[in-house]
Amino acid sequence: MQKIKKNDLVQITKGKDKGKQGKVINLIEGGKRALVEGLNLAKKHKRQSRQDEKGGILSIEMPMSVSNLMVFCKHCSKPSRIGFTTLKDGTKSRVCKSCKGVL
Repeated sequence: MQKIKKNDLVQITKGKDKGKQGKVINLIEGGKRALVEGLNLAKKHKRQSRQDEKGGILSIEMPMSVSNLMVFCKHCSKPSRIGFTTLKDGTKSRVCKSCKGVL
């Protein structure tokens, strides 16, 4: 079971976007890297390939390491470490380590 999943609200802990929050769009390379919506942007030069298409410089999201992200807990309203627990019905779930709230 992975600590960070698609559609999680995360906060960046390292790098140029440190402290910013965003939603995970996609996990890449078996869950080692993540695309975060609107963060870790890079410039890409695109040429005009058709008459009706514009060329220019675009900003695209680049994948970043999952080790630089922390899940933002809705219960305690801060980024937190994630643990796992087994519920009474036998299913495994993710929990916030600071407030013990189920994510």
